[in-house]
Amino acid sequence: MVYNETHKLVAVVNKNLEIGKALNAIAHSCAGLVAKAPDEIKEKMSFIDFTDKDGGLHESISGLSLIVLKGKNGEIKKLRQKLMEHNLLYTDFTETMTGDTYQEQLEKTLATSNEEMEYYCLVTFGEKEVLDPLTKKFSLYH
Repeated sequence: MVYNETHKLVAVVNKNLEIGKALNAIAHSCAGLVAKAPDEIKEKMSFIDFTDKDGGLHESISGLSLIVLKGKNGEIKKLRQKLMEHNLLYTDFTETMTGDTYQEQLEKTLATSNEEMEYYCLVTFGEKEVLDPLTKKFSLYH
């Protein structure tokens, strides 16, 4: 696997979330992003295996940094719209996707309009030259 210098992974987390909810949202969003990515995009995500000194294998970790940013709910909604307009790969995780059973989460999401939606996280992957202008206004999450 060759290191990819032209693409990046970016997560934008709702700045009002407590850390546990933020980590949960990032994990779900990243898993979803990789699951929906076609093989040619997965190749660009630079998944590699790391071997430790003892020969232990730590498999399928992206060689790319995952940049984690924070933003307000409305800013995440606007970014989502821009990603759609640029036809970029993304996944999002919303408040309606938490608690209860997955069936109840599906029903809660179906009953919520985008206007009412509270976004917890959005994760995207794409070319740096396209993503950088779209994400430059967000601050690093810390």
